[in-house]
Amino acid sequence: MYDPLQLAREVERLVVEEKRRRYYRIPRPGDWYGGIATADCCGCCLRCVFCWSGAPRDNPSLGRLYSPEEVFRELEACARRFNYGKLRVSGNEPTLGKAHLLALLELVEKSPFTFILETNGMLLDRSYARDLSGFRNLHVRVSLKGTNPQEFSRLTGARPEAFELPLQALKNLLDEGVSCHPAVMLSFSPRQGVVELKRRLGEIDPSLPGRLEEEYVFLYPHVEERLRKAGIRPLTSYLPGKIPRQLR
Repeated sequence: MYDPLQLAREVERLVVEEKRRRYYRIPRPGDWYGGIATADCCGCCLRCVFCWSGAPRDNPSLGRLYSPEEVFRELEACARRFNYGKLRVSGNEPTLGKAHLLALLELVEKSPFTFILETNGMLLDRSYARDLSGFRNLHVRVSLKGTNPQEFSRLTGARPEAFELPLQALKNLLDEGVSCHPAVMLSFSPRQGVVELKRRLGEIDPSLPGRLEEEYVFLYPHVEERLRKAGIRPLTSYLPGKIPRQLR
């Protein structure tokens, strides 16, 4: 088992140079969130067995380095072309490379767009949450990988105690006044796990259980192969071409 915080430090050395961050696809239009312009970054500090990111996660030195200005310029052009009101960095973990992300958010702050920060929450300590609190055009989606420490470890290969980090991230964000909500991968979770997770979320803030977003695995060929090798079968899954509208 690995420590996600240690892995984050190792991956950052491969994907970050000062304020530049490595991306493998930019920009990408899509109908998530009702329409959003996306830049796909390289590198993550988790190794989720259900992750749809392939080579750019496992070989984070792919792609090329972009400055925050370059990323914003590409996202803005895409959003204006498709009449989107939202921007995001996706594909892997956007909180790697804090200086790059904060500089990008400063550019978004001067624009009419909203930035959706999709994160696994591993790195969002109180200091990071405080740095995010100054951005009014920001919403953070914290994705939980399973409903308890055992599920988390089985699905990510990481130390089970790291399950607590995104829960603490939610508390940090709320304490600092940052707009946020939790999401959770439920394809591998029995009902009782969901009940217990909602109880835990309610202890952080009574509003969180009602704002919990459900995630399910999408069976891209490389995802099916990962699951097969791990001997893990989802309870609920969807083919990429048949994703329900409510999950977008």
